[in-house]
Order: sequence, then structure tokens, then C-alpha cells
Amino acid sequence: MRVSMKLLRELVDVTLTPRELADKLDMTGTAVEAVIESGSVPDGVVVGQVVAKERHPDADKLWVTRVDVGADEPLQVVCGAQNFEAGDKVPVALVGTTLPNGMTIKAAKLRGVESAGMNCSAPELGVPGDGSGLLILPADAPVGVPFAEYHGSGDTVLELEITPNRADCMSVAGVAREVGAVLGLDARMPASTPEESGEPCAAHVGVRIEDPDLCPRYTARLIRGVRIGPSPDWLAEKVAACGARPINNIVDVTNYVMFELGQPLHAFDAAKLATEDGRAQIIVRRAREGERMRTLDGADRVLTPEMLLICDPNGAVALAGVMGGENTEVSEATVDILLESASFASASTGRTSRSLGLVSEASIRFERGVDPGGCVAAADRAAQLMAEVSGGTVAPGVVDEYPRVAEPRTLELRVARMNAVLGTELSADDAAAILRRLGLTVDGGPDVLTATVPTFRPDLEREIDLVEEVVRVYGMERVPGTLPASRGRAGGLTREQRLRERAGEALREAGLNETMTYSFIDPADLGRLRREPAEGDAAVELLNPMSVEQSVMRPTIACGLLRSVSYNQRRGVPDVHLYEIGAVFVGADGRKQPKEREVVAGALAGVWARPAWSDPAATPNSPAGLGFFDGKGAVETLTEALGVATWKVRAADRPWLQPGRSAEVLVGDEVAGWLGEVHPDVCDAFEAAAPVVLFELELAALLRAAVDAGDYRDVPRFPAVELDVALVVDEDVTCERLEQSIRAAGGNLLESVRLFDVYRGKGVADGRKSVAFALAYRAPDRTLTDDEVRAAHDKVVRKVSGAVGAELRG
Repeated sequence: MRVSMKLLRELVDVTLTPRELADKLDMTGTAVEAVIESGSVPDGVVVGQVVAKERHPDADKLWVTRVDVGADEPLQVVCGAQNFEAGDKVPVALVGTTLPNGMTIKAAKLRGVESAGMNCSAPELGVPGDGSGLLILPADAPVGVPFAEYHGSGDTVLELEITPNRADCMSVAGVAREVGAVLGLDARMPASTPEESGEPCAAHVGVRIEDPDLCPRYTARLIRGVRIGPSPDWLAEKVAACGARPINNIVDVTNYVMFELGQPLHAFDAAKLATEDGRAQIIVRRAREGERMRTLDGADRVLTPEMLLICDPNGAVALAGVMGGENTEVSEATVDILLESASFASASTGRTSRSLGLVSEASIRFERGVDPGGCVAAADRAAQLMAEVSGGTVAPGVVDEYPRVAEPRTLELRVARMNAVLGTELSADDAAAILRRLGLTVDGGPDVLTATVPTFRPDLEREIDLVEEVVRVYGMERVPGTLPASRGRAGGLTREQRLRERAGEALREAGLNETMTYSFIDPADLGRLRREPAEGDAAVELLNPMSVEQSVMRPTIACGLLRSVSYNQRRGVPDVHLYEIGAVFVGADGRKQPKEREVVAGALAGVWARPAWSDPAATPNSPAGLGFFDGKGAVETLTEALGVATWKVRAADRPWLQPGRSAEVLVGDEVAGWLGEVHPDVCDAFEAAAPVVLFELELAALLRAAVDAGDYRDVPRFPAVELDVALVVDEDVTCERLEQSIRAAGGNLLESVRLFDVYRGKGVADGRKSVAFALAYRAPDRTLTDDEVRAAHDKVVRKVSGAVGAELRG
């Protein structure tokens, strides 16, 4: 949402600088994403008066002018524009000035004639206006005054992030009300009473709503005798300040009022609407299956019964809340305007907008919710402005169909309860003043306040919502910090919280960086991941998503991590090591709420560290990427930190992982997740460079098996004896099985087993492999003798050979 400081100051007397105001708004939950300086004309552009105009001696289309800019002598400027005469006042860019388009004015010769400046058009200065010639200024423009000072063209625009529940702030008036509440000022809402004349609107316009659930209110006004043309500069500037492109006086009024009041409007050419009983008839109904219409963008649209239409007796003339139809478009020949100001159901408008790929400022506002109580005020405001800028007249009255009347809600606020929740000592008068500045009507006190909530604040439903509004405007930073009162509470984290933090610390120690990806994903990403829902589970679709790309709640974190890997790699960051601990969601038939569970997931790509020049292993070639065992190492670090003793990996295929490089992770006998290298086809689908390693584990399974503190082990006082053993076994004998057999045979003296080599090749028969382990023997109470170690080692070799068919490699 873009808010011009100029427009804002017309409604509320803000004396703060834009950045000071941005800091205030940030503290109240209305985040300011950017503060943009716009439309600032350089100081080197001044108001000048053309005192002489002569034809260039060597060019038919150039003029040699002498321009008074307030200096001792007029400047000689060669000009190619044709729309001016001697005596006109125009903006002049002096030598050395750099215009907004990047052009720097220099003294030059044009076809042999010296030119010391440039007479400017509106586009060259970055201000609204006709670009076909010079910008002709009023006769009273003061010569020599900087154009920026005269024109007042500089502005500051705040880019606001409006949360979905605050549809009332999707307008300059709504933001002005919010700013007034925060700064303790009274906001002036735009008021208009159009001057009416002629026959009543109802004598020429009829409205019938066939589906009031999707259209609770529809109002129409009639403006006759309009002349379509360019908007006056003041209107074009206001529309441009809101981020829209000026089109013509009628369309610009509808856009400006939408930005000003938050109510989308639509203008029909009244003469193009079919009549019924001698009146232009508006019918609001659902589309019929297979019905078609051509929208203003020239596209033929196939409609479905879920879509709401604005129709006349001959058929569709607009997609409700989304886009008008080509058959009733306002053109230069338009004389009479039928002005629509209505309220449409947010879910219906959102579905229509997304299914047809038509997203506009109007559809965005209808998706969030438009106050039906503001329809008439917006229609009046727009009708008055249209009559002012087009020379038309406003027909008396408004045709207002309002089958679903939105009634203001009444809430009670207990002052003592409010202070108990907030830890403040605010009085009833303090709270009432804040709520009144937010537009609520407040009575009662001193113990209980009764607040009437206006229809433009449907998000205020309960007493606690009023408490939030009070503290938000009062200032969270002014609330003293206190510990919650509770009998016998000593404070501290729960066991689950402590272990969760320990898990994050372990992964960071392993070299991964914590990230946070969106909980909403693109459903197409599940197809790219080749992930099919488990039996009984289904993707959880949002009823009113912000966009198609965020319309499904994530059943896995893998999609978000792959997107993050791809994002970094495409920006020249090849080494990506990420983890996230967060919720995933699955739904099922018959279950009202989706099932939510927490997982810990990680993604590895690139290498741990690039080789330094002094590294003897450094080569001109890039190092090999991280693989399956790097991911397994991160999981090992995690399980060791949590004290999970009984866990293992078991070969298992997943559609999104490479066969032979994927496994499932078991904690005890429970499958707690998966681990592996992402299939190259999946990497390609996400535009990520392989190899990429992913893992995702159920946090609850890890926490159930975790221990709060491990057993204490004293520092060894006696030395260990290390012996290596290389065993030749069949290919189907896993290293895990070998290690388990060695540990079982080693008894109390065997302290550790470490795999350090797997060999296939010369000297080892086909279908066999050589697996080498380093074994450490130690006794806690003495130094082992050579005979003791040799006896224990021989026992290990003998028992393992018998258990798995191993042979000692010579």
C-alpha cells in the first residue's frame, strides 16, 4: 500500500518527518517497508518566460528563443517544441542541471546556433502532463523561482505492509485515521455533497441483486453530460502519487477515490447498458456454466457458476470486483456515466481473480473485505469529482440495494480487566480517547466502557481485541516489563523447549544456519517434489490465500528448503547449509482442523569450506559436493546432542531422493524421517544445482528418545591400545551389521569402533568387499597387557567371522 505524504497531510496534520512517522507506525503493527522520495525536480530548473521566438536559420522545426530566467540577461535556448509563443512561461533547465531522466544540460551548438539551457516538457521533469510539447505554466508563475518550489512537485511515499485483517488501512483515509490515533490528532475524513440537478437517478437506473450472499450491497449513481478528456494536473498528480497511471478524467476519479477511501468503483457508459422498463438495468448474479464475456483487457473469458457477474438484460458487463467488460467501456464518445459502488464477498472475488489470473488494486481490496457501510459515501465523493473535472451534472439520489445490512457491533471493555492483562494503570478516559480516535463510539465508565465498532473494523470481535487496540496505540514500549504472577512458579523452560533449543545448537555447531521458510507453498511444488500424500492425508488448501503460489499449507519443509538453496545458488552462493525446525500440516476427510506436527529438516549443498591456497589438497578444479554421508553426519551430531542412543538409518527409496543414496531414519523401532541426496530431476524442477542433501525428522520422536543429561564418564587414566582389522565380506553385508557384531564380541574392553576404509578391487573377489575398522581397547582400572589385548582381539575376529562369514584380509 503506497501512501503519499502530501495526500496524508490533507487529512491529518502530521508534523513529523516521514522517517519519524515510519518509526511510529512500525511500533503499532503497520510496518513501513520503504520510504521513497519521488517526483523531486532539481533546483537547476526555474520558471522562465519566453521573450522572443525566431525560426532557426538552418532547421525548419527548431526555434531560437530568448528566455528570461530572472538573470541579468535572457538566455538563448534552441527549442524543438511547437506549442508555445512569445510571452509564455515555461520551465527552463539551466546548464549543469541533471534532469530526473538522467540527462545533464550542457552549453552546446545546435545546427550552428548556441544554446544555453533547455525549455522542458512535463515528462522531462517527471511530473504529470502532456508530453507533446513544452509544459506551459500559468501567466502568474513567478519568473526565476525554482520550479520545484513553485510546482510543489516533490513528495515522499510510504510503502506500507498492511496485514490481512486491516482492510480499513488499504486507503489514505484509513491510514490517516491510524496516524491520528497514534499521534493524538483528529483525522479529517473526506466529505462530499455533490450538487444534484435534473431527474432522479432512480428514474433512469434499476438494480436487482439475485445473490445477496455474494453481493450484500450495490449502489449506483448517474452523472450526465460528461466530457471525456485528460485529467487536470492536480488529479493526475494525486493518481500518480498513489502508484497508478493517469488515463482520463473519469477513470482517474474512480482510481483516486479507491485509493483515498478504499472503496473500488467502476464507471459504465450508461448508453451501452441494455434497458428494462425504460431504465438501464443492473443485475447482479452468478455466471452460468460456460458463459463468456470479453473483459477490458480484450481477452475472452470462460466463466463458471462460482463467479459473480454484473449484468444487464443482454448479458455480462463486468466481473464483480475484478474487471469491467469491453462492451460497456467508457470512451471519448461517452456522455452519461453509471457509477458503481458496491460490496462483494471476499472469497468469491478472490477465487474469480485467481482462477482468471486477474489481480488488480480493486480485487486485492475486495479479497481483504470492503466495508458495505462506505459505498454511498464513496459514490458521492466520486460523483462530485466527476462533475467537477468533466463538466457533468449529478442526478439526484442514489439507487441503493442493501439486502444484507451490516450492523455495527457493540463490545464491552472492563477497565480493570484491561489493566490486568496489560500490566498498566490506564484510566477509562485514556482508553476511551484512544478508541474514539480509531473511529469507535465509546460510552460508559469509569469501570466498564461500551464501544460501538464501526462496520469498517470487522476484525474487532471480542473484548481482548479492544485491549489490543488500546495497547497498540498507547505504545507497547510504554508498558512496564513484569513476570507473570503464578503461585509456586519458579520460571524456566519446559523439557521440550530445552531439548528443542539443544537441537538447534547442535545443528549450528555442525555448520548449518537456521532459516525460516513460508508455511504456505505452491501446490505445484509438491508435484515438482514428486511427493504423493500418504493414505488418509491430504494437502490443506487455504480458503482465502494471498496468492496461488501460497495456497497450500506445507506438508513438508523440503520444498521451502529447496527453494532457498535454488535462490542462493542462482545468486552466486554455491555453499548452502540450512536447517529449520517448524510445523508441517496434513488434512484428512472428516477432520475439521489439519493435523500439525513439528519436524527438524536440513539442506546441504556445495562444500563445507573452499580450499585455501595453503591446503595441500587444493586443486584448480572445484571440490566435490556434499553427499549422503555429510547429511548423515549432521543427523549423528543432532542425535548425540539429544542423547538419542538407539537410532539407525536403513536403506529406503523416496520418489524425490536418488535410489541407492536415500534412507529412512529409525529411532528405536519407529520410522522418524528420511535422509538422502535429492534426485537430479527434482533439483532441475526447483532450478537447484545437484548434489543437494536433504533430511527431515519428526521432532516428537527425537524428543521421546532424548535424555535430559548423559551419564558422567571420568577422564581415562590408563592408555588405550588401538588395533586395525580388515574383514572381507559379501557385498550384501552392511557396515552397520559388521560394527554391531564387533561390539557384541568385544566385551567390556572394547571402547570404540571406527570405520576407516572400504575397498573393492584387485585382491578381493568379485561380489566381495574389504571393510577396515580401527578398534580401541581400554580398561578403566589398569593398563592392558599385550596378551589381554591380543586375546580380546582374536575373539572379536573369530566371532565376527562366524557371524557374518567374514575372512581376515591378509
